Amino acid sequence: MDQVSLEVAWSRLISIVNEQAAALMRTSVTPVVREAGDLSACLYDARGRMLAQATTGTPGHINSISEIVFELLRRHPPATLRPGDIFLTNDPWLTSGQLNDLTVITPVFSRSATLVGFLANCCHHYDIGGRIRSAEARDVFEEGLYIPLLKLYEAGKPNETLLAMLKGNVRHPELVLGDLEAQIAGNEVGAAALLGLLDELGLEEPGPLADEIISRSERAFRERIGAVPTGAYEGEVYGDGYDEPIRLRVRLEVGEGQIVADFSGSSPQSRYGLNVVLNYTRAYTVFALKCALAPDIPNNAGFFGPIKVRASEGSILNPRRPAPVSARATVGHLIPSLIFRALAGALPDRVLAAGADGLWIIHFYGERDARGPFSFTLMLSGGVGARPNKDGLSATAFPSGISGVSVEVVEATSPLLILEKGLRDGSGGEGRFRGGLGQRLKVRVRTGKPFWFAPITQRVRHPAPGLFGGGDGAPGRVLVLPGGEELKTKQQRLLGPEAEILLETPGGGGYGPAA
Repeated sequence: MDQVSLEVAWSRLISIVNEQAAALMRTSVTPVVREAGDLSACLYDARGRMLAQATTGTPGHINSISEIVFELLRRHPPATLRPGDIFLTNDPWLTSGQLNDLTVITPVFSRSATLVGFLANCCHHYDIGGRIRSAEARDVFEEGLYIPLLKLYEAGKPNETLLAMLKGNVRHPELVLGDLEAQIAGNEVGAAALLGLLDELGLEEPGPLADEIISRSERAFRERIGAVPTGAYEGEVYGDGYDEPIRLRVRLEVGEGQIVADFSGSSPQSRYGLNVVLNYTRAYTVFALKCALAPDIPNNAGFFGPIKVRASEGSILNPRRPAPVSARATVGHLIPSLIFRALAGALPDRVLAAGADGLWIIHFYGERDARGPFSFTLMLSGGVGARPNKDGLSATAFPSGISGVSVEVVEATSPLLILEKGLRDGSGGEGRFRGGLGQRLKVRVRTGKPFWFAPITQRVRHPAPGLFGGGDGAPGRVLVLPGGEELKTKQQRLLGPEAEILLETPGGGGYGPAA
């Protein structure tokens, strides 16, 4: 294809997945999807290659489902698929690493019933049964309802047995089934737009266009890798575990147009839900290398080819089934800072200092009134590490990309009352450029009844280290007022109705010496 035609076609593909994501968000019934954008939306060709992703979404969702269609096609060859089929799974080892993320995959057929591609999306659900979210489960089965890769619809007919099983195993079926319907609708919108584009281009299926886009992306990325000096680069970071620290190590082997990321030497698999499946490890490895080397190159199957990821089976970054995984984000979000630390010597002007990294996932659960229990999850960000030429961003979710939910929406959709919310003064690490600030939030539950509180946090005991002589960011804190007790995180706690909770998220590390 000529350059102009290719650029027009590419822009249309991005608009398709953006429409898919927008439809999902507009029809969602929960703030975690509608407001925070904890989701992904992707388009694949008929061979299962990820072709385009929406500009809304998290790397942990987008990159971790990049190969889900290959697995679907292995289990359900194209000849067995029919128009109206829709698939569902939350298998952590196939998708985004935890049970609360449901992935919906919709095959797309032309008007002549030819398979032309797939639309898939993955989004976070408040509840999937099992334990209230924390890191305390002994295995993945204790964390909630596990759904293998199954047909949610077959030839347009809903799988009533699967829907009944789902409805009967979650605390808030109206929210789970409501967002599941939104996921189905998002894929339908994307499928209609894809068929319209193929008609305009005169293509039966997007294979030729996919070949062109994927091959160009891979070629461009290999050229960027070629600009990095050949060699091996190593990095190490520490993060909060449950009872003891988590150590992550990486060795990046760069040469011959590819990068091998070897995580040997990282902590062994945990008996708590901190484990990060290899899919999720790969997702944030790819994202970090993209940030450092090629932020402008399209993220698709061509981009993934030059990156190989290795982690010892039975390690924290490649656990054996059925390891618990519900708090995997607190460890997985450390991976970009680890990658940047390894690349710092070779590419000092392309990397950040470490930041708050792990998204804080603060879960509340309790009795409300005659309507039954409530369940709500706050997702809080801290400071981003300082940049080579600027201070770090404050109260910004990097690397997850999750948006903050406004106080008004939180209070309108839950019994939480936000008493205070602001930036945390002085929490950024000193340096030539200062780390971003964390935030301070005080919250109370308005039910007048005891409630369960489960904070899943990072960098409470291991603050974000500075880079090239920069100072560390301030560590985070979780306090119960008025007494001021500092809570141990990643576990459930039953609190009295009068309790107020003070959350202080970590600051980012500084870049370069303050002098």
